[in-house]
Amino acid sequence: MDLWPMLIGLLGGLAMFLFGLDQLTDMLKATAGARMRDGLARITNNRFKGVLAGAFATAVIQSSSVTTVLVVGFVSAGLMTLHQSIGVIMGASIGTTVTAQIIAFKVTQYALVAVIIGFTMQFFFQSRRVKRYGMMVLGLGLVFYGMNMMGDATRPLRSYQPFIELLAQLDNPALTILLSAGFTALIQSSSATTGVIIVLGSQGLISLEQGVALVLGANIGTCVTALLAAIGKQQQGARPALVHVLFNVAGVLIWFSFIEELAQFSRWLSPTAAGLSGAERLAAEMPRQIANAHTIFNVSNTLIFIWFTGSLAWLVTRLLPEKRPTVAGEIEPRFLNLALLETPSLALDAARMEIVRMAGHVLPMVRQAGPAVINGSLEDLRHIHKLDHEIDVLHRAIVKFLGKVSREGLILGESEAMQNYLSIATLYESIGDVVETGLVHVGKQRIKRDVLISTDTQKIINELADRVVWALETATEAVDRGDESLAQKVVDAKDEVNQIADQISSRLVERLIAEDPHRTSTYRVESQLIEHYQRIFYFTKRIAKLVAAEDVLEAKQLPAAATS
Repeated sequence: MDLWPMLIGLLGGLAMFLFGLDQLTDMLKATAGARMRDGLARITNNRFKGVLAGAFATAVIQSSSVTTVLVVGFVSAGLMTLHQSIGVIMGASIGTTVTAQIIAFKVTQYALVAVIIGFTMQFFFQSRRVKRYGMMVLGLGLVFYGMNMMGDATRPLRSYQPFIELLAQLDNPALTILLSAGFTALIQSSSATTGVIIVLGSQGLISLEQGVALVLGANIGTCVTALLAAIGKQQQGARPALVHVLFNVAGVLIWFSFIEELAQFSRWLSPTAAGLSGAERLAAEMPRQIANAHTIFNVSNTLIFIWFTGSLAWLVTRLLPEKRPTVAGEIEPRFLNLALLETPSLALDAARMEIVRMAGHVLPMVRQAGPAVINGSLEDLRHIHKLDHEIDVLHRAIVKFLGKVSREGLILGESEAMQNYLSIATLYESIGDVVETGLVHVGKQRIKRDVLISTDTQKIINELADRVVWALETATEAVDRGDESLAQKVVDAKDEVNQIADQISSRLVERLIAEDPHRTSTYRVESQLIEHYQRIFYFTKRIAKLVAAEDVLEAKQLPAAATS
């Protein structure tokens, strides 16, 4: 046997298959990633709704790994409980079976037709939406064409004795499961592994029982991505990944002794090709049988474990108990998971939630600044100064993350959202700097020069401060919700804020000409105080304008980000 052409055909077909699957998945993520995100955002305490949401989300983007990674992020942020996440993870396993069912259809003869149609849509049309759908069709065509190439390349192996003897080693189910798990962990795609299994089965190179064992191994190997996403997370973030592992491993252990029965049931459930025999019959029947076995495995596991979500949550909590840190560490990003970069819409939403979390550190700083500057001690001012460090850390992390998002081939709307989020994050950081270097400095000058701000002046300055704080709170809520009406309220408050500032300035000028030995120092402190509050409002208004002017920031159905 001439092994070189066969090896080239096999590896070339595998490369074509994986590339096509990658393109198809990427376009599905880009096109429907927001719908997946919205579906998960509607999760309730009902575990069955969680299963449906997880299955829908994964079926939409063809990646249980992304669904699980997103769940890890949600649980880390406190947006979803561990109990809720279990149903979603189980549903994600069901969603992955859609790929196998699609691949199992005998449509390889139409592969080049799909390639031609997809290429035409992608190359000759200017619409970005049409181009994306074209890449989806092209990717699907490459998937089937790659399968066809692998099938043609492996056909001579049917009679190649060394290979037949090698496959005989796969009669050991445990070894078969481990090999499949390792291969899936390597390529991080159970869908791709299932496609390869279907190709081997259609050529009669493996039995259905061996195919079932390989499918079981693929379900274990797909847990690796979630485990990688959980690295560095606190216990609450690592627990969903552990649930994913326990669920799949437990399912494999349950079915390990019933592989033959599962294969037999799949044969009974699948259509037969009565008019064919031998290799031709295997080629016609095996793909559907493997796909159905995959579906039966995941659906039955969910039906079994859905009744034990509470027990599973208890077990995972016991295995990963909450640990109280003995030493306060530096603040870290909570939402910026690099695994989400594969889905730009989800990565951008993660950046939005991290920005809102960053705003949650800016708001207390602005709230506390007024009393500390007017009446506080040096210790109070030092405390506010230290708060800016956390803001700077989160800002650097957000900028770095958005820089990586920008390299993911964004469409126009996503590119605008990325730029807007970058601007908003920088504006929040600028507000923190105004407090740190501006207001705190004014407070120190007040103490150094022994300036006493009158009760009447304090009252009107507090009115200005309260209005600025309201604007910042409202703008932050607008960013969190993508609410343009809230953002517009902040923009419309400009005249009111300026009117209050002008009223204070007029009062200060009157006091400047009064007979007061400290009038110059008092005027300087109070006027600078007003100036810094106006600057904070200016940055806040710019944040609101970015929300009010751009539909790309719409996120009304998304969970509110934690602000701590």
